Parts: sequence; C-alpha cells; structure tokens
Amino acid sequence: MQTAPQTTDELYEALRENDRRPYGRTRTVTAEELAETAELFGEPVPLIHALLELQEAYTYGSEPRKSPVVFARLLNLFDEQPGVFDDRLRHQLFWRFKWVANALRSLPEVPLASLRQWQTEMRDRYEKAGLDLQPYYGQAYQLAAHVGEDTALAYELWAGRTRSRLSDCEACETCERALYHLAAGDDERALRAWEPVLAGKESCQEEPARSVSYALLPLVRAGRTDEVRRLHLAGYRGCRRNPSMAGEIGRHLEFCALTGNEARGLELLAENRTLFDEVDSPLSLLDLLTGVEVLLARVEALGHGELPAAGFPGRSWTVASLRAEVRRRADDLAARFDARNGTTAHTDRRRTRLDRTPLLESLELTLRPRTLADVAPATAPAAPEPAEALPESPAELIKRARELDEQGHPDAHACWARLRTLTTDPDYVHPDDPEAGPPARLRADLLEEEATLAERKDAHADAAALYEEAAGLYEDAELAGHAVIARASAVLAGAQAVPSRAEAEDAERAVPEGAGAEGADPQARTAAQVAVFTEAHAELVRLHEQAPGIAPYLQARLLRLRVSAHGLRLQASGDSEHVAPVLAEVELLFDFATRYGLTGQIAAARLLRATTHAMAGDLPTALAEADGLVEVLRTDGPAWHLPRALSLRGKIQLGLGDAEAAYASLSEGVRLAVEWPAESVDTPTLHGELAQACMGLGRTDEALRHLTRSAELELRAGTRFDAFCTYSNAAQLSLDLGRIDDCIALLDSLLLEPDVVDGELDDRLVAQLRLTRARALRTGDDLKAATAEFVALSAESAGWDDDPGSHAMIAAETAILLGEAGEFTKAREVVDQALAAHARDPRYEQVSNALRELARLRAQQHGPEGLTDARAFLDDAGRVADAARTVGFKAHGRSLDTALAYEHGRINAYAGAYDEALAALDKALGLLGEPGEDPHLAAEWAECVRLAGVVEGVYLERTAPALARVEAAADRLTSLGHSEEAESLTGLAERLRDGE
Repeated sequence: MQTAPQTTDELYEALRENDRRPYGRTRTVTAEELAETAELFGEPVPLIHALLELQEAYTYGSEPRKSPVVFARLLNLFDEQPGVFDDRLRHQLFWRFKWVANALRSLPEVPLASLRQWQTEMRDRYEKAGLDLQPYYGQAYQLAAHVGEDTALAYELWAGRTRSRLSDCEACETCERALYHLAAGDDERALRAWEPVLAGKESCQEEPARSVSYALLPLVRAGRTDEVRRLHLAGYRGCRRNPSMAGEIGRHLEFCALTGNEARGLELLAENRTLFDEVDSPLSLLDLLTGVEVLLARVEALGHGELPAAGFPGRSWTVASLRAEVRRRADDLAARFDARNGTTAHTDRRRTRLDRTPLLESLELTLRPRTLADVAPATAPAAPEPAEALPESPAELIKRARELDEQGHPDAHACWARLRTLTTDPDYVHPDDPEAGPPARLRADLLEEEATLAERKDAHADAAALYEEAAGLYEDAELAGHAVIARASAVLAGAQAVPSRAEAEDAERAVPEGAGAEGADPQARTAAQVAVFTEAHAELVRLHEQAPGIAPYLQARLLRLRVSAHGLRLQASGDSEHVAPVLAEVELLFDFATRYGLTGQIAAARLLRATTHAMAGDLPTALAEADGLVEVLRTDGPAWHLPRALSLRGKIQLGLGDAEAAYASLSEGVRLAVEWPAESVDTPTLHGELAQACMGLGRTDEALRHLTRSAELELRAGTRFDAFCTYSNAAQLSLDLGRIDDCIALLDSLLLEPDVVDGELDDRLVAQLRLTRARALRTGDDLKAATAEFVALSAESAGWDDDPGSHAMIAAETAILLGEAGEFTKAREVVDQALAAHARDPRYEQVSNALRELARLRAQQHGPEGLTDARAFLDDAGRVADAARTVGFKAHGRSLDTALAYEHGRINAYAGAYDEALAALDKALGLLGEPGEDPHLAAEWAECVRLAGVVEGVYLERTAPALARVEAAADRLTSLGHSEEAESLTGLAERLRDGE
C-alpha cells in the first residue's frame, strides 16, 4: 500500500481494490495495514469491514492461526455494538463461525475439547439469534469425519436437515456428501453425488476445484479417462500456487503419480514449490506432503531417485532426499493430529494413499506428454546409432567414417561422434597408419563435422569459423582438395550468418532519420542479401577454378555449394530472373554426378531441381520431378534421401491443394525417418508439414499431436527457439479450436522451462506465449487472471522501443479487459498508451476496435452518465479512422468509418439519445451499402437494420416507418438467400405489429 487512506471513502476504495487481488502475502499484508488504518478513524463500521477483509485474507491465505484472533475482535464488536451490524454484516459474522471451526480443526495444538467448546459456542449463538442449526450440524459432522469416530450418526444428523441461509453453498455440501460415500468405498455413489459440481452446475470460490481433486482417482477407476483428463487440467488451474488449496494440489500430484504422468507431477511440484514455505495450515500441509510423497515414491521406484526435485527452501533436493524429508514431516503431522484426536485416522488415511499402486501405465493429459527421461538434467546428446556396428580399432573407425562421408551416408555422423569421444580421452593415441593420416587431418575432419552440425542449427557464423579452422588444418596436412571444400563451405556459411541483435541495433541506428519505424528499407535489405549471395557464388566459382584435379566427389560438393548460393539468392529475392541460373548450376551438378556415378549427388541434384521449380511457382513441374525422384530412390536408392524427397513432395502437394496426397507422402516420410540418424533427416519439419496436411483434412487432433511432436524433437536437438515457436503455434491452434484447457496447460508447462524462468529465451517469444495464454484465460472466462496478465504484458511492452506496434496491440486488448471490469480510469490510461504507440507504428484496426469497444462498455454500464466519456472514446476512434482513410488502409470486413457510425448509434441508444442513435445507424447503413451475396456483410447489414428498427419503432415510437424499414430489409435479405439473417428482422416486425 503506497499511501494510507485519509478518509473512510478512500478506505472503502482500498478495500475494494485489495479484494480484487489474488490471495497471498501481498493481499494479506495490505489487509493488515488497512485494518490498522481503520482503527484510527474511530468508527466501528469501517473497522468491521476492514476486519472482515483481514479474516478472509488469513482464511484463504492459509493462515488459520490468525483467523480466529480477528474473528474474536469482530465478535466483541458485535457484543458491544450489535446495532452497527446491518443485515449483511450480521450474516457475514454468523457465516464465519464455520471459518473459525475449520481453522481450529486444522491446528493439532488446539485440544479436542476446545474444538467441541467452539461448536457449543456456535450452537448457542445460533439459537440465541433464532438461526437454523443445520450449519452447526454440518460442522459437527466435519469434526467427526476429521477425528474418524461416529461419522455415520453425525452425517445423518446433518444430511437429513433442510438447508438454511447460513448453510454452506450447495457445491460444498455436495462435496461433503460425496466424500462420505468415497470414504465408505462407494465410488459409484460418490461420483453420482458429484455430478452437478463436476458438470459446472454448482460452484463457489473453492468449487469445483476441491471436488475435482478428490474425484480424479474414482473417475480413473471408473474408466472415465476423457473426463478425468479435462477435469485435471481445469481443476489444477483452479488451485495452482494457492496456499489455501495446498491439499488439492497434493491430490493432483498423487493423480499424476498413479497414471504414468510422473514427469508432469514433478513439473507441477516445481510450479508450487513456494507452498512449502507459504502454507501455515498443518492440516493442509499434511494433505500436500502426502501427495508429494506418493509422487516422489513412484519416481524413486522407477529408478530416478537422483533427479532434482523442487522442495523446501534453503537447499537443493533430489527426489530421494526430498522424499525422506517429506516422509519425516508428514509422519510427524499425522501423529500430532492423531494424538490430539485420540484416534489413528490420519496415519491410517495417509498409509492408504501411500500404499496405492498405479491405476494406469500411462494417460496422456496434455499436449506435451513427457517422460522422466525428458525432465532429467541436460546432458550431451547421445551419439547417433549407426545401421551397422562401429569398428573397434581407431584406424578402422577413421577409415569407415571417411568412406561413409564420401558417399554422404548418414552413418558417418555416428563414426565422427565416436571418434570425437575417443580423441578427447587423454589416453588417446593416434594410429600409426598411412590410411588414417596425421592427427591434424583427423582434427580437421572433426571440425568440419562440427561445422556441419552447427549449420543445421542455423549457427552459420560459428560454422564459418569452424570451416576456416578445418581448412587451415587440411592445408597443414597437404590435402588441398579438402581445404578448398572447407573454405568454400565457410564462404557460404558466412553469407548466411545473421547479425547478432546488438549488430542489428547498430545497423538500425545507422538508418537515416525518417526511414520509418521498420528500420532500413526492406528493398534495400533484400538487395544487400542478393549482393552477398552473388558475391559468395563468385567466390565459390573462383575457388573451383583454382582447384583442378581434385577428387570427383569433392568437385560434386563444390558444384552443390554453387547451386546453394544461387538458390539462397533466389530465396532472398523471389526474382524470376534468378531461377535460370539456379537450374543451370543444377544441371552442371546432375551431369557431373551422372558421369562419375555419384548416386547421392544425383539424388541431391534432382531434389534441388524440384525445389527450384517450386520456389519459382511452377508446382506441377516441381511435383513431376519429385514424383520421379521418389520412385528412383525407392528402387535404386540411396534410401536415406527418401524421407527428404517425400517431405518436399508433400510440401508441393500442399501447395497444389491436395491435402490427401500430401498426408500420404508426409506420413511415409515420418515412418521412414526413424530408420536414419536425426542428423540426416529433418524429422521436426516433417511433423510440422504433416500437421498442415492434417489441418487441410480436418484432422485437428492429429495436427496438434504432430505439432507438439515436432516441437519436442526440436527441443531434443537443441534448437530451443524453433521448438518454442512451434509450441506457440500449437497453443494458438488449440485456442482456435476451443481447447482452452489444453492451450493453458501447454503454455503453463512451457513457461516453467528453466531458460524461460531465467530469462535466457528470446523475450519477445516469451511475451507471445504469455499473450496467447492471456487470451486463452479470457476465452475461458477467467477474466481476473487474464486482466492481470494483460496489464503486466502491456507494462513490459511499453519498453519495446523497436516495436511500438506490438505494444499498441497489447495495450488495446488490455484496455478492453479493464473496461469489462469497470476500471475505466485505468482503461483510459492504457488506451492512451496504445494511441501513442500507434502514432509511431500504426495498428489502425486494433486500436479502433478497442476505442469503440470501450465506448460501448462505458455507455452500457453507465447509461446517460457515461455518454460523455463514451463519445470521447469514439472521437479518438474517429481520428484513427481519418488517418487510416488518408493512407488508404483497408480493414478486414467493414470499414472503420462504418464500424464507427454503428457504434455511435449503439452508445447513443444505450444513453437514451435516440434521435442521434437513429441518425448514426442510417449513416452506417449508407456506408455498408447493399448486402449483396456476402454472408458476413449481410449479417452486419441485418444487425444494423435491426437496431435502427428497435430505436425507431420501440424507443422513438415511430412504428410505421420502423415496420416499413424492417419488412423491406427482411424481404431484401430473403430474396438474396440470406434467410437466417432475415429471421431476426421478421421476428422484430411481428413485435412491432403487435405493438401497434
């Protein structure tokens, strides 16, 4: 709290603002400060409100020791000044007797006699106040269930009574009934009782999250796996990081452990690590720790006890060491409760949970299914497995590696990987064998292999340096041909090297003033790239001409590099004039490879030929070439080129709109790719392209699986940026498909990755992940969480001086959410930021949409009193539309002017300015024009006519012209075939006629 409230009005506003915060230390500390401030005013009512807020913060912040203390103060105030408690405050007071009972029950140091004494106090107070005793019997049952004695009688005394105003909500009582049946071993009856809560028909602050956590295992035992998956995702999100729901989190961890999702369990444990320190309720902590122990025991049983685990603060933990500590603390807590209660109920219940065996070997819960191997600390990638066993002798291994490398065979990578391991051993002795050559040659070979792998990760600058170093070593070994190839490879890698962010920023600062927010002219950048690749090609030709007599397989590699240089130039420019030079180089390579029988390079030439035709837009020719290549590879090989050829053919088929054929090609490519080392086949891309084919066929679930598989493979390959981009696409697709829980669960998992948490991943990519998550939260009606995320993103993006357009877009969306929450002062501030950013890098449509929506919300929520502010938003939207019109901007769908006129009509109607509303709607109709055949335009036109008809006929009571307007429009829409759009107008016409 920055400044203490100076008046009671400011205090009430501060209390309302604190009420919007999530439960936790920030809210609790603020509530404590506000309670101290309230005492200074010397008025009982503000103090009562502040104490109620403080008790709520303690209750839902898992601080049960403090909640009864605050309630005692409230009860004293009630006893001393009952008249200051109005009906609402009185209701709150008697409701919270149950909160105190729950708090005392969760503290093992409170004697059982004191618990019973509090129940007696509650009963006496209720009777004195003339209140029904059903809530008292509810608390009596909960104490019996907690102790583990006389539960059947207590249950009947409670469950048989009629609910009253002070009874727990229906969702909470439903949960208690279901838990009674569950404790009796009757899963079926428990699930029947839970149905209205699990279906979302009954809810409260804790429900359905509490019921879901208990229902997970019974649902699995009942075979309802699709339902349990959905409920786990939604239920966990409802309790994550919440100290007052620590027990629920523990049950989600237990569920993961018993359904083959141990890796997800460890991930969720890491996300909730702060609870070890934040949960002050011993009962909740016991529940949490038991769930944690079930998970850790399962992980340890699977042989992963040395995995790191998130645990109590102050030290690092492994699964095994944390399990031992958790077991010690949980055993102690259970023993303390049993000692207080005089039973063994808590130790018995804990043992029952720990003794459960897995219910399923595996149950896919998220779009990112992972194993314990996936969450192990990063190690060096495993060496690729060759098709045949590697030679034991270093001399033979060197010979095999070079033979395979000359053929372009993928198994060469396994040989080089093995040799790299051998040569790093201090005891390695280089073989004294003429065929092995000197150590310098082997070092050059390994550097060249390292450079090749770096290029596949787009680390072109690193690759260029490695190639240059290899070239020097080859020259020292007097291998001129190899030196030329290495130097030529360095030339091409250097041409592709992308400047670092710092270099890019330096380049931007060098752009003349007035060049625009986008930096240098895109045409100039393209021309620069073209020049770089043209120069690279010339250098490759020069190197080729200076290396006569080198081995044919090396000459073929030089020719292939020349093709690549021209191909990259074509890719950069898109200029048709650059197509012929590429094809000419391809023919040189093809003829040369054919002459010397170099089958790998023949296949490469045909692959490059098909690729060039595709880049040139000649897809039929490209497809014919790809078809021919696939058939040749199937019959004559080399087989390792087949997955790449199928990938290209599938991509071309997608371009031709033949998703079925593309699916067949790409599916075959994916199947064949597993036969070859990952270094030789771009399997992630194959999965990504297959996802596109699946989307074309409407197989959305399969598309998502291939996208996430592509991303996971990219992660394993170390290309983390690409992986997160692919995951981002998968999250957006799941959001577009309405799979909100899947989207949020996937993004939650990604945002917990160490390089994200540590700020090592590209900040804009992380922002995109968070933005998608915020949109998913909004779509899922979690407006509080969505607003908080949008506000944070808007504040962060305000510092993106190099990308004001993105800030304008984020701020615009943020302002709308603030408006929906009724926070128009903040919404105005944020939309002004959007306007300022928009002035630097225009986002006409997004900013206009936000301003119009804010105007609508203001007028809708405040009627005539909000009209001035609403019109101010629309005035800003008018200026945006004017600027857009000046530069010729075309909006998607209706124009900004049309949308603005319609909104003027709507807000004036909300505010009761009906003549102005009708004039604005007539203007909008004039801008829309005739509906025509476009269904979207027809729908907008019909809505505009409908609203105009309502304003004119109902509010202005001009029934005849309104009826004529609406009937004519309905007839017009019907004649154009828009019968559905005409129905709303036909219904309005009937109501207008009835009103006559």
